[in-house]
Amino acid sequence: MAKTPPAATIKTFGCRLNIWESEVMARHLEAAALKDAVVINTCAVTAEAEKQARQMIRKIRREDPDKRIVVTGCAAQIDPSAWQGMPEVDAVIGNHDKLDVATWARLAGNNDDQLPSLVSDIMAVEDVAPHLLEGFDGHTRAFLQIQQGCDHRCTFCIIPYGRGQNRSVPMEVIIRQVETLADHGVAEVVLTGVDVASWGGDLDGTPRLGQLVRRLLRQAPSLKRLRMSSIDPAAIDEDLLMALAEDQRLMPHLHLSVQHGDDLILKRMKRRHLRGDVLALVERVRDVRPETVFGADLIAGFPTEDDAAHHNSLKLIAEAGLTWLHVFPYSPREGTPAARMPQHSASVIKSRAADLRQAAKDAEHAFLQTRLGQTEEVLLETGGVGHTAQFAKARLISEGAQAGQIYPVRVRGIVDNMLDVELR
Repeated sequence: MAKTPPAATIKTFGCRLNIWESEVMARHLEAAALKDAVVINTCAVTAEAEKQARQMIRKIRREDPDKRIVVTGCAAQIDPSAWQGMPEVDAVIGNHDKLDVATWARLAGNNDDQLPSLVSDIMAVEDVAPHLLEGFDGHTRAFLQIQQGCDHRCTFCIIPYGRGQNRSVPMEVIIRQVETLADHGVAEVVLTGVDVASWGGDLDGTPRLGQLVRRLLRQAPSLKRLRMSSIDPAAIDEDLLMALAEDQRLMPHLHLSVQHGDDLILKRMKRRHLRGDVLALVERVRDVRPETVFGADLIAGFPTEDDAAHHNSLKLIAEAGLTWLHVFPYSPREGTPAARMPQHSASVIKSRAADLRQAAKDAEHAFLQTRLGQTEEVLLETGGVGHTAQFAKARLISEGAQAGQIYPVRVRGIVDNMLDVELR
């Protein structure tokens, strides 16, 4: 008796938006009954992200030569021929097409002659499909797309070429999705997108992100926690500040797309903020919600960055009180203006990234120290690990404690960069 081929699986690289899209694709793969395939959802932010995806593809082919390998995501959208050229790859699918159930139905029907590559022109795509989900793979936290694309052109960034212009999901669709997720046991929703602060700019009346957040919190009373993914510091509006001040369910944790701490480099990056804007913003937020903790994205070794500029990034971590840092060694992306600027050597970039990562580690440790003896509320996830409102990771070992529940706890120690907590 022949064995039934295993269901298709997905390997996800990159951002929270990709995680959400992989969840949508998982529903489509199931509906299409696609078997014996692996979908690689790629990221194009750095050369390292693409390298890791290629390594994964080659490893899968070595270990299972008969498995069909399908590549999608931003790297596939931007340069489909590069992925088609890999002998291990059976099909390449673009960012818009991967969210269409018909794409996977065609692939499941073994119409490989129709689908060696299906990459629509993302710049011509106007809609953002709602793709309502009842759950999020059994998780207690769910990422939810509220917009796609980006209207800005930072000199280092290739992502707009893989995602297109800003397109916003309508407010009523977002609210309905959050209500559905909450009703099905999701305790925390994280609003995500390519540039979440641009949400609403293309909708009638041009509503702002803060308006969405305040209305969402009012109309979804069953939602326990709301959080946002990376947000442009130049676009935080007064309504968002009011939401932080008036509703404790909006988590006191903002991850800012800072990128650098030196004004000249920020201008060369074509960012919309300067160093002083970040300092003013964190002060303003702490005025309305004093316990707010900030994360940030920082790029190390940007072209023309001298020692003084690098040290300005290091100083900003302390001056702004940044805690959760994502450090990216600069990686030239072909087709971007920064790739044509004078480049640093790999050793300089590596060294400066190490400096920032050490500063990040020190900042994280210092923050965790402030929590010792304090009371927190932890949303428990799997394996006895969860997150506090300020996004500190915490471990709770308690008989009967269940994933998906929020528990009041006391912090009794720090183990492996996690808060060691007990029920209060």
